Amino acid sequence: MKYARLLHLVDSSIPTGSFAYSYGLESSITFGLVKNLFGLRNYLYSYLQQVVSMELPFINSCMKLEAPDLQEPLRIIAEEYDAMMLVPTIYKASVVQGKNWLKLLESFYPEAGLGALAVWFTTQQLPLHFVLVFALCLKRAGFELKEVQTMYLHMALRDQVSAAIRLGFIGPMEGHKLQHDFYSIFENLLEGQSEKTHHEAIRSAFLLDSAQLFHEDIYSKLFQN
Repeated sequence: MKYARLLHLVDSSIPTGSFAYSYGLESSITFGLVKNLFGLRNYLYSYLQQVVSMELPFINSCMKLEAPDLQEPLRIIAEEYDAMMLVPTIYKASVVQGKNWLKLLESFYPEAGLGALAVWFTTQQLPLHFVLVFALCLKRAGFELKEVQTMYLHMALRDQVSAAIRLGFIGPMEGHKLQHDFYSIFENLLEGQSEKTHHEAIRSAFLLDSAQLFHEDIYSKLFQN
C-alpha cells in the first residue's frame, strides 16, 4: 500500500503546477544552447547534476530533522535555501508549487498535522519553497530518505522530458525512451550526494542559470519560465 501511495504522488496528473514551467529548457532551446537530441541529453544530465548537488542536500537536511529540535535548524535551512534561489521566475515557481504541494499533502494525510508547517513558515516570514515542503511533508507522511530522493529525481526528469515533448522538440515515443534511458544513471548521480547536507549544496549548471535568467525576454506560449 505504501508504494501505491508513492506512485500516486509522482503521477504526472498531481496538481502541483510543475507542468506550467520549463525551468530554462524553453529558453535554452530558443538561445541555441540545445539544438538536437544529443544536446538535449547533455542538457538533461547537467540539469540533474544540479538537482543532486543543489536541491538534494536540502532535502537530506529536512529529512534528518527531529521534531524536538525542529524550529531553529529548519529556520537556518529555509533561509539558506531562499538565499540560493537566484532567478526571480524560478523563485516564484518554487513558492507556488510549495503551497500547492502542502495543500495537497494536507488533504491526503490529515493525521500528519501538515497545517502546522504552513503556520510555522508564515510565523517565521519564510517562503514555502517546494524543495523544503516536499521533504518535510513526505517525512511526516512516513516516507524514507532514499524513497524521497528517488521521487524528487524522477519528478525533475519527468517534468523536463514533458517540457521537451510539449515544445515539439522531441516526440512522445522518443521522449519516454529518453526518460527510460536516464533511469539507468540515477544511482551514479546519487553516488556521493545522498548523504550531503545543506552546508554542502552548490550550483553547478551556470549556463542553465543564465538561460533561466533570460527566459522572461523570450515570447512564450507554453511556459511561465
